[in-house]
Formats: sequence, C-alpha cells, structure tokens
Amino acid sequence: MKKLQFASDYQEGAHPNIINRLVQTNMDQTPGYGTDAICASARKRIQEACQCDASVYFLSGGTQTNATIIGAILSSYQGVIAPTSGHVSVHEAGAIEFGGHKVLSIPSTLGKITTQQIEQYMQDFEHDLNHEHMVMPGMVYLSQPTEYGTLYSKAELSAIYSVCKKYSMPLYIDGARLAYALASQQNDISLPELAQLCDIFYIGGTKCGALIGEAVVMPNPHLIPHFFTIMKQNGALLAKGRLLGIQFDELFKDNLYMHIGDTAIQYAQKITQTLKENGYPLYLETVTNQIFFYVNQPLLDRLSENVDLSFWEKADETHNIVRIATSWATQQKDVDALCNLLKEIKHDS
Repeated sequence: MKKLQFASDYQEGAHPNIINRLVQTNMDQTPGYGTDAICASARKRIQEACQCDASVYFLSGGTQTNATIIGAILSSYQGVIAPTSGHVSVHEAGAIEFGGHKVLSIPSTLGKITTQQIEQYMQDFEHDLNHEHMVMPGMVYLSQPTEYGTLYSKAELSAIYSVCKKYSMPLYIDGARLAYALASQQNDISLPELAQLCDIFYIGGTKCGALIGEAVVMPNPHLIPHFFTIMKQNGALLAKGRLLGIQFDELFKDNLYMHIGDTAIQYAQKITQTLKENGYPLYLETVTNQIFFYVNQPLLDRLSENVDLSFWEKADETHNIVRIATSWATQQKDVDALCNLLKEIKHDS
C-alpha cells in the first residue's frame, strides 16, 4: 500500500490552471523582473480583490518574504514582536536574526497573541530605565491562520492594529495559508478587510495552489520606499518574474483563490470527526486545514507505517502531538482511506 500523504499542504505541484498557463506561455518572450503584462494583470486582479490601490510584489517563498519585509521595515536597532509559535520565531532557521534583527517573542496561546500582551510589552519596554540599551520593538508579526490553524477574529485583529498604531509599529501579517483562512466557516475577515487591518501582508501561493510564489500586498504603497531594490539586494527578485505573475493571475481569476481551500476544510472536518468518534484526543478544535491530536508512541508507530504525518511536539512521557494537513489538492479517496485506517488502528489497540 502506498503511503498516504498528509504531512504538509505543499506536497503537490500546482492547480491545473497554472500548469496549463505555464505551458501555453512557455515560449512567450517577456520583459524580466515582474515588469511584464502578465504580472501587471495579476497585480490588478489582486488590487481588485483587496479593493485598494496597493503595491503588489511577487516573491518565491515564505521565509524569503518574511526576511525581506522585516529587514526592510526595521531600523538597525529594532526587533519584531512575534508569537513564540510564529514561523519567524521557530521554523525559519534564524533567518530574521541572520538579517541583523531580533525576534522579540511573546507567549502565544494556540498560536495567537493578544492586544493586552503587546500593550504590556511596550509599557514594560518604555518604563525600563535601561531601554536605550535594549532592542526596540519596531513592528508586530502575526499569521492568519496561525501555525496551529487558529484564526484571529475581526475584533481581535482590529484591537491589535489599534495598539500597533498607538505605538507607531507597522503590523505585518504572514498569509502563507491565507486561502484556508478565507475558506473557513469560522473566519469573519474578508480580503478587503484584511487590507484595512494591517500595514502589509502577503497572500500565500506555495501552500495554496501555486507551484511557487507569495504575493506581498502593501495597502500604503509608500510604506517601504524602494522595495523593488530591497528585493534585489535580498536575492528575492526573480529574473523570470512572469513565472510568479502567472501563478497569481490564475489564482485570482474567477475568484479561484477565495474557494481553492474549500475542500481542504471539508476534508479536515471529516478527519477531525473520525478522530473524535474513535477516541483520539484533539489538541485543539480544527477550524482550518491543520489537525492536531494526541497519540501514544505505539499508535504513532502503527499509523506511520501507512501515513506520512508531522510530529509536532512531545506532550508527555507517553504521548506526542502530531499534525495532519489537508490541502487544495487532497483527494476524497485518500481521506476515506485515512479515516478507515484511524478506525482500524484504534479498534485493534
């Protein structure tokens, strides 16, 4: 039996519309560095979807995007406030620190931080008589959805953005899995609203149907002067920029991006229901495409024989927290096979 693949949401290639467009335009000759007509079309589609006259830039990957944006916004003496579980805090191999800036991590609850935490951090910094000797907070980083698949509500994000403006700190939102947030029934933030509730964000492509690519959206085009040049400095400017433009021109044609995560959410809900019905304790309730649950080592060993999933962290001496991720490309037959396997293993244990 071929192993079922549920370890991550970027194991497949790309949506067929993208592959077909790449083939159709393969021999076209276009200007480089994103100055072509396809990239212009993609930018326009994204501006229309966000309902704002934003600057839009295309980069190839999430870590590259985070490092380039954070490095461009911060002064040399500043750091970025981020959740302890945030991607920049844990799974980017110190890319932000490598760029000369400190990640100022604060405790998160299921991936989220609160307005009160940010406010308290700023008050503590400003009231510390030695703050001139310390790294100054210069921006706030969040992700939607979070690393745990949870979502910020409109009220939560509005409050966080208010405190950021109070302290003149840009709010940056990592949207690596944004399509799955938009598809979630628990989400109450539209794309135009997201553009109004932060200073800069990116629309994830790599994990949301693109072969590669993330689209940076800057509602205030003047937020980062000379960002094009900064991209070049960071090795983030693709010479064949049209390859990235094609990804987003197709994703934002006929509202595809707004619905590409629908089946991923449906399948995640089905897997979650199977886990609950068969006595697998959930680490949290799933609202997007990532499922976290507890499993002891013998069960994990058996499950791993037939399924690729992600080890997340050790819960105690006998239990682990593991993650299953669905994606835009997940097939119902694989979900059914996984659910049957979960039932079978639990029944035999």
